[in-house]
Amino acid sequence: MPSKNDHYTYRVTWSEEDNEYVGLCTEFPSLSWVSKAQESALKGIRNIVAA
Repeated sequence: MPSKNDHYTYRVTWSEEDNEYVGLCTEFPSLSWVSKAQESALKGIRNIVAA
């Protein structure tokens, strides 16, 4: 069964400024997660939303 945070829209984008990937959630624009790896950026933002 999907978790509640599966109902949100996530994306990972590259930040030239941070020189890292940024995980974002459309429904929570004030939240983000920065990581050197795409997968970690997605996992991080999903964890924040779940909390």
